[in-house]
Amino acid sequence: MTLSEQSVPDAVTAISQVIGAEACSGIGSFQFWFADGRWEWSDELAEIYGYGPGEVEPTTELLLSHKHPDDQQDLGTAITCAIDAGEPVCGRHRIIDTRGTEHEVIIVGDHLTDDDGTVIGTTGYYIDVTQRLEEERKETLDETLPELIEARAAIEQAKGVLVLMYGVGPDQAFKVLRWRSQETNTKLRDLAAQLVEDARGLEPQVPGCRTRFDHLLLTAHERVDQT
Repeated sequence: MTLSEQSVPDAVTAISQVIGAEACSGIGSFQFWFADGRWEWSDELAEIYGYGPGEVEPTTELLLSHKHPDDQQDLGTAITCAIDAGEPVCGRHRIIDTRGTEHEVIIVGDHLTDDDGTVIGTTGYYIDVTQRLEEERKETLDETLPELIEARAAIEQAKGVLVLMYGVGPDQAFKVLRWRSQETNTKLRDLAAQLVEDARGLEPQVPGCRTRFDHLLLTAHERVDQT
């Protein structure tokens, strides 16, 4: 069983009218099987690395060849620890694409399981949080419509949780929330409120907190009351 890929919905809520209905750019999915070290990645993830669709076969060696030479958070170590412990690949890393451009990415991972529920690998997403928002679209919640004021509190709290967990800026945190909202066809306000509620049970000092939060982020929409 893998994380299902869902199409980006037509945005009909007021908040989607503010932030736009286009798909979030700079986000790609992956799957990694522990037994044989096999990778699969989406065309979007290949693009983050600078490759065209189907241009190369992803391998651990290929991914490591793109890591930033000065990055203290070693992707190779993250992969090795994931295999040894049977845990998802996750973390914040810097990579260099085929054009020599530096990207800062968050890897949000979850368990990949077979039909019996046995963990056989890791699956998830790369989120490119390279600070480009000033050049693209400087849209923040300070510019939202009056009817969104009530939603802002939950969204701001959820942004704060993401800033704390991933060490990113507020605009980058909002990009992550917007992505999950569009990817799961869940209202941004409702998703943010659920994520904040989920995060209340986390203890940052406990080992594995980051892995647990990745899972909560990827599944928060499943706990939102859609009624």
